[in-house]
Amino acid sequence: MTRPPSGEPGPQTGSPGGGHPGAGQPAASPASRASAASAVSSVSPVAEAELIARAQAGDVGAFERLSGAYADRLFMLLLRLLGDRAEAEDVAQEVMLRAWRAIGRFQARSSYFTWLYRIAVNEANRALEKRARRPASVPLGPEELRLPAPPDQDPARQAETRELRLALARALGDLPPPLRTAIVLRDIEGLSTREAAGIAGIGQAAFKSRLHQARLRVRAALGDQALVTSGG
Repeated sequence: MTRPPSGEPGPQTGSPGGGHPGAGQPAASPASRASAASAVSSVSPVAEAELIARAQAGDVGAFERLSGAYADRLFMLLLRLLGDRAEAEDVAQEVMLRAWRAIGRFQARSSYFTWLYRIAVNEANRALEKRARRPASVPLGPEELRLPAPPDQDPARQAETRELRLALARALGDLPPPLRTAIVLRDIEGLSTREAAGIAGIGQAAFKSRLHQARLRVRAALGDQALVTSGG
């Protein structure tokens, strides 16, 4: 399992220690309300630093705004990694709860976004490990990939494009979690190699190796399907 960022211990499920901002607060309150704050699309670096300081002082509202800015993207990441909407919703709540309980230990050695995504990847991997008798693949669809067909395509071409998208989704779903995480973070989320490696908890060279393996497997899985759809 991916380890938390260096110098920033991962969130614990136990009760926070004395003086921690979570002390005396209902455990699920900030977690459940952070998702509702997702209308906040972004915060400036200055505002984010202020929100972090306030959250670390015990301000639940500041935490909700801070984490809510990333709630939608966080959910889509989990949906792509888990392939199940209900499970992604449950894990998203757990991510927010763990982030709240650990906010007092966040030392800004990475961005808050990277730190939060690291928790999400850890929780997704934990959920996959606990999934009893799970299928060999994780079902992904066009919604998870958000790869709509160009509107100017004729119906036949749109059907071919949809088949390719579905084949791509199946190929991604068949990848082992570390490789799926790499390709989702880099090629679907569009993060830089540095950001994606930090979230995955590995060095950039190791991340590039995982990404290369993931891409090769996806290409091999698509095979003739890609050539037929592209008209090759």
